[in-house]
Amino acid sequence: MTIHQHVCRTFRGEPFNLGALQGQVLLIVNVASRCGYTAQLGELERLYRSHRDRGLTVLAFPCNQFARQSPETALDFCAFSSSQYGVTFPVMEKVKVNGGGAHPLFVELKRKAPGVMGTGMIKWNFTKFLVARDGRVVRRFSPRESGPALESALEQALDEHFQL
Repeated sequence: MTIHQHVCRTFRGEPFNLGALQGQVLLIVNVASRCGYTAQLGELERLYRSHRDRGLTVLAFPCNQFARQSPETALDFCAFSSSQYGVTFPVMEKVKVNGGGAHPLFVELKRKAPGVMGTGMIKWNFTKFLVARDGRVVRRFSPRESGPALESALEQALDEHFQL
C-alpha cells in the first residue's frame, strides 16, 4: 500500500482522499494543543502559505497519546489552531500514532522512516514526516527539528520533478 492509498478522515469525520494529493509534497505531523511545541503550528502555517502554490500540503493529525496534551475533539482542535495560529492547512481526525490502535498511515510512515537507532515509535508530539510527490517517505523530523533544516528539506522535495 502506498501513502496515497490510506483511508483518512477530516476533523469532521468526513472521508479525505489522500490519493487526490498525489503529485503534492506532504508534511504529515502529529499535533497537540497543550504541548511545548504547539507554537510550531504557526511555523507550519507559514511554510504552508509560502509553498502551497508550489505543491506543499501540510496535514495535521491531533493526537492525545503524549501526556494527554490534546484532550479536545478534532473539531475543537481545528477551532483552536485556526483562532490561535491562523491554521488553514487540513486538520485531520484525531488518531493514535503508536501501539495496536495506531492509524495505518502512521504505521506506514514509521516503517518507511524509522526514528533514531531504527525505533518504530513516535516519541512525542510534532514528529514530522516529509513525503515526496511520488509518495516516497523522504525524511522524518523530530519534534525539535524546525526552521532552516525543515525549510531546506521542503525546498529540495518541492524542486523534485514528478510525472504521474
